[in-house]
Amino acid sequence: MLKQQHQLFVALLVLVDGIVIALAACLAWFLRLSMVESWPITRWEDVVKQSLVVFVVPLGLFSIRWFGLYLPRRDRSLLNEIKQIAKASLVCMLMLLASLYAFDSSVFRPVAPLVNRQEGALDAGRVQLGALMVILPICLMLHRMMFRLVLRRMRRKGWNQRHVAIIGCGRLGQIVASTLGRNSWTGIRVSYFIGHQDHTRRVKCLDRPVMGGLSDLEKILSEHKPDAVYVALPMARAAELPSILLRLDKFAVDVRVVPDLNPRYLPHSMAVNELDGMPILSYRECPTSGMDGLSKRVLDLIGAVVAMIIFAPLMVLVGLLVRASGPGPVIFRQRRVSLAGEVFDIYKFRTMYHVEDELAGERSVQGRMAAPASPRGEAAAAERIAGWTDRNDPRITPIGRWMRRTSLDELPQLLNVFRGEMSLVGPRPERPELIARFREDWRGYMLRQHVKAGMTGWAQVNGHRGQTSLKKRLQYDLFYIRHWSLGFDLKILWLTLFRGFAHRNAH
Repeated sequence: MLKQQHQLFVALLVLVDGIVIALAACLAWFLRLSMVESWPITRWEDVVKQSLVVFVVPLGLFSIRWFGLYLPRRDRSLLNEIKQIAKASLVCMLMLLASLYAFDSSVFRPVAPLVNRQEGALDAGRVQLGALMVILPICLMLHRMMFRLVLRRMRRKGWNQRHVAIIGCGRLGQIVASTLGRNSWTGIRVSYFIGHQDHTRRVKCLDRPVMGGLSDLEKILSEHKPDAVYVALPMARAAELPSILLRLDKFAVDVRVVPDLNPRYLPHSMAVNELDGMPILSYRECPTSGMDGLSKRVLDLIGAVVAMIIFAPLMVLVGLLVRASGPGPVIFRQRRVSLAGEVFDIYKFRTMYHVEDELAGERSVQGRMAAPASPRGEAAAAERIAGWTDRNDPRITPIGRWMRRTSLDELPQLLNVFRGEMSLVGPRPERPELIARFREDWRGYMLRQHVKAGMTGWAQVNGHRGQTSLKKRLQYDLFYIRHWSLGFDLKILWLTLFRGFAHRNAH
């Protein structure tokens, strides 16, 4: 029954997707015609004959299928589906451009100029392609969101339910049942449990019946035919998994295995890869690798160049003020650690008296590291070390105090970003001698080095800077790393404009 319903869903989705893609192409065509003639448009037959519609529908459906958007994935999140639609739309447009260039290049030739200017004309045909590039993913996303909303309501009313059994009545099995229960929009309903021991006296688990133990597995599945089985064995009985899977092979039922891993120590999303038939879970890896890393680097380069141009007059003025504040270099250098433990020289406008810059800073760090720990233990000692510079530190010059309060002393780090040593957004870089201590006291601290150090970060825009809790800072940094996206970077940069430059905790 469920397979028939899925086939009906797929047929309906393909039909509606094709209609939506055609409508998107028609909207782009209407936009093109509106540039040439006034409304109402009388050349309706051209819309059907237009080569853009002919090419884009099959290419769009092929791209959607290529990215697995017709597979039965009840656990697919809306965000994941939107990302896949965006990728499918991009691939569709690339194939469309290649097809039009090969078979019908009329769309690339000017039909009529949109705006006549002395330097040239804006081609209406190319505007049509640009409009389609924007309209197509938006239409598909809106259509899929509406489809999900309707399907979710139908499933919550009991239609298109998928009844499953869970093998395992322990903590893990209960977590699986609770998770499925909270996400009722998936239409997955836990019908009963099967104990993870050969025999069990339990009658119920989370208000669901326990049909028996593993010794009765075949009998239970034969009498109570589930649509799927979730195997949730505790770690202590993981060795029995192969034999259980072998027994489940006798039944035409979908099987999913939930590993007994504590979610507290797992990343936000865990990729599952395969090497020669061997499954591999990616517990930890750099979130900015591949195309993601390239896009972040492009953002850094553009942002650094634009910022250096905008702030150039201000940086010259600040440099003159630093020079007038006393002897010593205008730019202060210090060794810091960034991606993969690479050590680099960070640049700042000098905010302290020159002699103190050279000697007192190093003595202060060494003194704090040698100081005895408080009764709270090593973690408290780490927070004491993290005090860095006090608000009323006598080493700071008057102009330096103002620069620290407004974060203007950080502007030379745009050069670090341009050189690729830092990023615009990321955890703030730390000194090597402090990292050696923090890595022992704080679990997950070294995860900060899975991304480049940044000029601003999620912790900073939320006020965790200066003499604030190292633990809180670390929590915000890890949240940023586990949830990284280019959109998250743009959000932090936007918040930095309003929160990051001047904050009460900055000094």
